[in-house]
Amino acid sequence: MRTAGEIEAEILELAQKEGYTLNPDREIREGIIEGIAVNEERLGYWNCPCRRASGDRNADLDIVCPCQYRDADLKEHGRCYCALYVNQDYLDRGSPTEPIPERRPIAKVQKVVKAENVEGILADGGKDIKVWRCTVCGYLCARSEAPPICPICRAKKERFEKFKL
Repeated sequence: MRTAGEIEAEILELAQKEGYTLNPDREIREGIIEGIAVNEERLGYWNCPCRRASGDRNADLDIVCPCQYRDADLKEHGRCYCALYVNQDYLDRGSPTEPIPERRPIAKVQKVVKAENVEGILADGGKDIKVWRCTVCGYLCARSEAPPICPICRAKKERFEKFKL
């Protein structure tokens, strides 16, 4: 198994060769790279850690990092979906954390989304349920307190904020 450091070095080399900038926020970048390393070990390919994979590389080619949506997200939002790749405009604006709309076709997303075990989340009858948002990848969940770790990008509990409509 390759280390996250080895994968980061490879991604950095590719980014520099192709003229892209990686997120300078070390904590965000390391979290994303760790997710990619876990996915490489688990799946055998660099699935974007902010998106669910089917486990079928051919079906997931659009979300293998760097994903096919990167350039459109950079152009429109200044960063890719998971915020690994950023542009200067994004950095000049103070690295805003608004979520980016999902570009992946809903049919592909629906194929991989499976019912999650939510046992215990509504144990209090739903009285204290809040919506929490991961400030790294935009993942939303409804529960009494923020999850200990983001299931999408692996950000820690401190990176969640209460989300209001």
